Amino acid sequence: MSDEQHGEPSEGEHPEGAASGRELSELDLAVLALERRSFSGPGAKERAVRERLGMTPTRYYQLLGALLDDARALAHDPVTVNRLRRIRDARRERR
Repeated sequence: MSDEQHGEPSEGEHPEGAASGRELSELDLAVLALERRSFSGPGAKERAVRERLGMTPTRYYQLLGALLDDARALAHDPVTVNRLRRIRDARRERR
Protein backbone atom coordinates (compact mmCIF):
# COMPACT_ATOMS: atom_id res chain seq x y z
CA MET A 1 0.00 0.00 0.00
CA SER A 2 1.22 3.49 -0.78
CA ASP A 3 1.45 6.25 1.81
CA GLU A 4 -1.48 7.98 0.14
CA GLN A 5 -3.73 4.99 0.88
CA HIS A 6 -2.83 5.37 4.55
CA GLY A 7 -3.90 9.01 4.44
CA GLU A 8 -0.35 10.29 4.51
CA PRO A 9 1.10 12.47 1.77
CA SER A 10 3.62 10.87 -0.54
CA GLU A 11 7.14 12.22 -0.80
CA GLY A 12 7.17 15.79 -2.08
CA GLU A 13 3.55 16.39 -1.07
CA HIS A 14 2.32 18.04 2.07
CA PRO A 15 -1.06 18.30 3.69
CA GLU A 16 -3.02 21.43 2.93
CA GLY A 17 -2.13 24.28 5.24
CA ALA A 18 1.24 22.83 6.24
CA ALA A 19 3.41 25.92 5.85
CA SER A 20 6.56 23.97 6.58
CA GLY A 21 5.98 21.93 3.43
CA ARG A 22 6.38 24.84 1.06
CA GLU A 23 9.56 26.73 0.45
CA LEU A 24 9.72 30.48 0.72
CA SER A 25 8.84 32.24 -2.50
CA GLU A 26 11.30 34.38 -4.43
CA LEU A 27 9.42 37.42 -3.16
CA ASP A 28 9.71 36.22 0.45
CA LEU A 29 13.45 35.74 -0.01
CA ALA A 30 13.77 39.19 -1.61
CA VAL A 31 11.97 40.80 1.34
CA LEU A 32 14.31 39.10 3.81
CA ALA A 33 17.33 40.10 1.72
CA LEU A 34 16.21 43.73 1.71
CA GLU A 35 15.81 43.63 5.49
CA ARG A 36 19.43 42.50 5.87
CA ARG A 37 20.65 45.67 4.16
CA SER A 38 21.20 49.03 5.76
CA PHE A 39 20.00 52.21 4.11
CA SER A 40 21.72 55.57 4.07
CA GLY A 41 18.97 58.11 4.45
CA PRO A 42 15.30 58.83 4.83
CA GLY A 43 13.22 57.28 2.11
CA ALA A 44 16.03 55.09 0.79
CA LYS A 45 14.43 51.85 1.95
CA GLU A 46 11.00 52.79 0.60
CA ARG A 47 12.60 53.71 -2.73
CA ALA A 48 14.39 50.35 -2.82
CA VAL A 49 11.12 48.55 -2.09
CA ARG A 50 9.43 50.28 -5.01
CA GLU A 51 12.34 49.87 -7.43
CA ARG A 52 13.53 46.37 -6.59
CA LEU A 53 10.30 44.69 -5.60
CA GLY A 54 7.77 46.76 -7.52
CA MET A 55 5.39 47.19 -4.60
CA THR A 56 4.27 49.85 -2.21
CA PRO A 57 5.95 50.12 1.17
CA THR A 58 2.59 49.34 2.80
CA ARG A 59 2.36 45.99 1.00
CA TYR A 60 6.02 45.32 1.75
CA TYR A 61 5.49 45.75 5.49
CA GLN A 62 2.39 43.53 5.36
CA LEU A 63 4.45 40.75 3.76
CA LEU A 64 7.30 41.32 6.19
CA GLY A 65 4.94 41.07 9.16
CA ALA A 66 3.63 37.74 7.92
CA LEU A 67 7.17 36.48 7.35
CA LEU A 68 8.14 37.26 10.94
CA ASP A 69 5.56 34.72 12.07
CA ASP A 70 6.60 32.12 9.50
CA ALA A 71 8.79 29.25 10.73
CA ARG A 72 10.30 28.89 7.25
CA ALA A 73 11.57 32.47 7.35
CA LEU A 74 13.06 31.85 10.79
CA ALA A 75 14.81 28.73 9.53
CA HIS A 76 16.11 30.55 6.44
CA ASP A 77 17.43 33.67 8.20
CA PRO A 78 17.24 33.39 12.00
CA VAL A 79 19.42 36.43 12.69
CA THR A 80 17.30 38.82 10.64
CA VAL A 81 13.94 37.37 11.70
CA ASN A 82 14.84 37.36 15.40
CA ARG A 83 16.17 40.94 15.19
CA LEU A 84 12.96 42.12 13.55
CA ARG A 85 10.82 40.19 16.04
CA ARG A 86 12.63 41.93 18.93
CA ILE A 87 12.00 45.33 17.34
CA ARG A 88 8.34 44.50 16.74
CA ASP A 89 7.88 43.22 20.29
CA ALA A 90 9.53 46.32 21.78
CA ARG A 91 7.20 48.57 19.77
CA ARG A 92 4.17 46.61 20.96
CA GLU A 93 5.28 46.93 24.60
CA ARG A 94 5.55 50.72 24.31
CA ARG A 95 1.88 51.02 23.31
